Amino acid sequence: MPISKRLLLGLGLATFMMESVVIQPARAADKVSLFKVITTKDEIVIGVSEADLAQMEGQNAGGIAKMLVAKGSMSAWQYAVRKSSSGDLEQAPLHKIGLIASDSLRVEPYATPLKVLPIDETKE
Repeated sequence: MPISKRLLLGLGLATFMMESVVIQPARAADKVSLFKVITTKDEIVIGVSEADLAQMEGQNAGGIAKMLVAKGSMSAWQYAVRKSSSGDLEQAPLHKIGLIASDSLRVEPYATPLKVLPIDETKE
């Protein structure tokens, strides 16, 4: 019996390793970080892909703010809550927007318990 338990454990470990090698890189490419952009008039939630965030200094809210100050503007996807086909709430890209640097602008990380959908660049 110990041989069959070892075999089962080995197969389970091999399956887990294959999943992490094959599936995780695909998920990492779709990862989106959410940020809340606050002005004197309103606030919105934007999503920045991991690839775009990697190009910013600091790779966080401070990096987005520095980029806005340096460039004066940037494009991002506005995110909003919606219901999925199963009825669950999720954070989904709404449309691409332009942000313009302003003295009264604040960018902060945005945490959500909801599933965050990846950005679909074909919907631009």
